[in-house]
Amino acid sequence: MVGAEALPKIRIIYESGAPERVIEFEGSGPFHHDGEPGSILDILLGHGIHLEHACGGKCACTTCHVILKEGDQNLSPSTEKEDDELDTAPGLTMHSRLGCQAIVKGDITIVIPKYTINQVSGSH
Repeated sequence: MVGAEALPKIRIIYESGAPERVIEFEGSGPFHHDGEPGSILDILLGHGIHLEHACGGKCACTTCHVILKEGDQNLSPSTEKEDDELDTAPGLTMHSRLGCQAIVKGDITIVIPKYTINQVSGSH
């Protein structure tokens, strides 16, 4: 199709070594019932891709922690509440976001960390 806009894409890299996934999506959600409409969590769950979210996508835990590799300009800015919650995430980086809060506006690449807070605390 000439002149047609490409659909936004989320490229998902798994630290665990699972195969990469790429999904294209249309619209701003909601695609599922958890997380902010149009958030990484909302889009992934709506396309059958699992992402931990122990609090139901309410910004009350860090199990949906992802690391943004590319596309910072294509995500909503983080809020103070999200930043405060992220302080407790294992493997925190300058590019960490909560999947339930980060609203996608274009192409992004994320890494899903190997461990979440639930997996770290459950292994002790």
